[in-house]
Amino acid sequence: MRRGALVLLLGLAVGFAVHMVYFRMHEPVDFDSIDAQLAWMKGELQLSDSQFDRIRELHLASNPRLRALAAQVAQMQTEFAAFENTRRATDRVDFIEFARFVETRRAISQQCLDSTRQLVLAAANEMTPSQREHYLGIVALSKQPTSTLSN
Repeated sequence: MRRGALVLLLGLAVGFAVHMVYFRMHEPVDFDSIDAQLAWMKGELQLSDSQFDRIRELHLASNPRLRALAAQVAQMQTEFAAFENTRRATDRVDFIEFARFVETRRAISQQCLDSTRQLVLAAANEMTPSQREHYLGIVALSKQPTSTLSN
C-alpha cells in the first residue's frame, strides 16, 4: 500500500514538474512591450546594450504619436465602412464627402509615413555604418505600399 502511494505521489510530482517546464518554455511573448518588439533588432543587428537603450528610448518617445496615428487610421477605416454601407444601401455616392475622406486619408497616411521615417532614421543614427546598412535594408524605406483609398 505504501509503495503504491509513493509511486502515485512520485508520478504526480513528475507530471506537475513536466507541466510547469513545458508551459515555461512555451510561454507566449508579450508583444506589447517595447523590449519584446525590439528584441529582434538587438540580435539581428548585434546592437550593444547602450545602442539598444538609446533606440528603445527613441521608440518610447515616439510611441504616443504613432498610437494616436493608428487610432486615426482605425477611425478612417470605420468611416469608410460606414460610407460604403450607405453607398450600397442607397446606390448613391456623395462625391464631396468621398473627396474629403480621401484627402483626410492621404494626410493621415503621410503623417504615418513621416513619423515612421523619422523614427527609423533616428534609430539608424545610433548604429554603426554596417548595422545601419543592414537595418535600412530590412525596413526598406525607399517605397511604401500604396493604399487603394489614397488614389
